[in-house]
Amino acid sequence: MPEQPHEPEGAIAATGMGGAMDLATSEGATLEKTPGGPQGTGPSEKPRSLWSDAWRDLRRNPVFIISALVILFLVVISLWPSLIASGNPLKCDLAKAQEGSQPGHPFGYDGQGCDVYTRTVYGARTSVTVGVCATLGVALLGSVLGGLAGFFGGFWDSVLSRITDVFFAIPVVLGGLVLLSVVTSNTVWPVIGFMVLLGWPQISRIARGSVITAKQNDYVQAARALGASNSRLLLRHITPNAVAPVIVVATIALGTYISLEATLSYLGVGLKPPTVSWGIDISAASAYIRNAPHMLLWPAGALALTVLAFIMLGDAVRDALDPKLR
Repeated sequence: MPEQPHEPEGAIAATGMGGAMDLATSEGATLEKTPGGPQGTGPSEKPRSLWSDAWRDLRRNPVFIISALVILFLVVISLWPSLIASGNPLKCDLAKAQEGSQPGHPFGYDGQGCDVYTRTVYGARTSVTVGVCATLGVALLGSVLGGLAGFFGGFWDSVLSRITDVFFAIPVVLGGLVLLSVVTSNTVWPVIGFMVLLGWPQISRIARGSVITAKQNDYVQAARALGASNSRLLLRHITPNAVAPVIVVATIALGTYISLEATLSYLGVGLKPPTVSWGIDISAASAYIRNAPHMLLWPAGALALTVLAFIMLGDAVRDALDPKLR
């Protein structure tokens, strides 16, 4: 039997250290074969991250493309509503109250003689602003609290879990009726603050579970063994691999917050006139649903389309970021 060659001890040590360094890489990375490798060794391989895979899948998903175009249109008219509506949403003529479609006024007039088309376009600004700001606040606060609790654990994790349970026990609509009924401001900020106050526990719980799962992976343990600090572990290795579930839930929740704002405004505790909002218009049109159904149809349809677009976007992002669904 020929004697097997022995590797030098230095080579074994280098191999072990290289294996540890390889483990301290981003989770979910895949290998992409590209031409140009050394002759006789085949194509070279370079890592492709989870995010590049997700973006490649999203570009091929018609649901994502359609929903993204609808959301882009909503964002544009929210920033510049005068591009498609030249009228004043607060200018009303009682002589034309409840009248139907007319030239230059395709959606007709509401109970106060205001142009329904103009108010529907300008209402997108309020709804999108509330949804985006509430989602950003909820995602930021919930991710920070949940991520820190999941990473450090112990006493603070137990305290945060009990606080989260308390907030989950509060009915959202009932909480809005109680808290917002004492607010006299006509701005969107009290409504946004209420949504952040009651919305962060959901994101916090998801972020906590995602961080607990990520910190147990081998690449995190290898980085810790190599002397990485807690801040480096959180920012470099854990956060990029734990943020995907938060993004998915936040995207879907954005449509929910828009619907919640309309619900609270409909009940009279959310936004108040003269603010232009789909919820306010739906509430005012409910009394004329038999005589002038067009007053309710257009703002309600715009609200439903907006919520549907964000839910579809969230579903597409979830499918792209979840390796188990591929």
